[in-house]
Amino acid sequence: MAPSSMHRQVFLLAGAQALFQTASVMVMTVGGLAGGHIASRPELATMPIAAMFLGTAATTFPASMWMTRVGRRAGFVLGALLGVVGGIAGAAGIWIGSLLLLSFGTFLVGAYQAFAQFYRFAAGEVADDAFRSRAISLVLAGGVVAALVGPMVGRFGADLFPAEYAGSFLLLALVSLAGAGVLSALRVPAPREEAGVSEAGRPWWAIVSQPAYLVALFGAATGYGVMILAMTATPLAMVHHRHDLSTAATVIQLHVLGMFLPSFVTGSLIARFGVLQIMLAGVLILAGHVLLTLTGTGFGSFASALTLLGVGWNFLYIGGTTLLTTTYTATERGKAQATNDMTIFAVGLASSFSAAALLQTFGWQTLNILLLPWLALAAASLVWLGYRRRNAEVA
Repeated sequence: MAPSSMHRQVFLLAGAQALFQTASVMVMTVGGLAGGHIASRPELATMPIAAMFLGTAATTFPASMWMTRVGRRAGFVLGALLGVVGGIAGAAGIWIGSLLLLSFGTFLVGAYQAFAQFYRFAAGEVADDAFRSRAISLVLAGGVVAALVGPMVGRFGADLFPAEYAGSFLLLALVSLAGAGVLSALRVPAPREEAGVSEAGRPWWAIVSQPAYLVALFGAATGYGVMILAMTATPLAMVHHRHDLSTAATVIQLHVLGMFLPSFVTGSLIARFGVLQIMLAGVLILAGHVLLTLTGTGFGSFASALTLLGVGWNFLYIGGTTLLTTTYTATERGKAQATNDMTIFAVGLASSFSAAALLQTFGWQTLNILLLPWLALAAASLVWLGYRRRNAEVA
């Protein structure tokens, strides 16, 4: 692919990422509030958010395998259109007071998310070797827009109609439709068969048992799991320590900016210093998050810790994605990528559901201390792979 065309495709994917993340952040912002208005019991208020995660879990593997047949553009456009239908269904559910219909709508938004998870892989497929890590990080940088716009759009739509938050979901449908329009201009080349590789590629086990694949997966899953666990617990911990909800929202917004702002330079850092070094730096930054939680429970402690949490996730997630792209051929990408994202999502889902119980049992600071053995194991795996590679080069 010519450099100008390559950069144009990455730009389109970054725009699509910004629109998708905006829709996702909108659900996280107003989904529980909308559910609380129409749920028959308070404990069912977060059902729409849980349904979104369920939609992602149910769709990730089939989405990846289907796109190996029909191509990236067709799959991505279908995903965005599912978001359109999901937004309309969610608005209708709010309008008639049906929690099930609202949750069905957010389930479809979760399916949109399942397709959108592969935008970063598509960036690696349109980029050459020199630009690949930067392309992946630039696409994820689209989340900066979502961090700023998503909550604002969600709140703006809340009062557009008599049924509170129905307007938010209709705006979500429009954002998803815009995403489909952007993706319709995408041109991702079909995977080329490689010499000496069968059309089906290697068996699944042969792919996922590679040391580099396992370290890439474990690194990204560590970043995602630690980030989700601490982020989910943060608002609860801040309210417990007498911070108001607006202060907690500010901390979460700083955290989301920490997740995506470094994306503008993470790819360049990987190209200069190496992917394993940047992933190891991500582990150390997450350890820094843990140490900052021990400095107290004031706004400054929460804000600085959560910002580092976002940056550490960025280094591990982008680094893990970059390393993963070196472990499979074009014909193997469907099962390799789907296994990776399904595992990462399962870890994130477990972390989100366990956060409240762990916080209740151990408290904010002890909960974070318990993350250190996990981080130590991730660091050890990266050091081991680096040592293994150096020995192979010497041999």
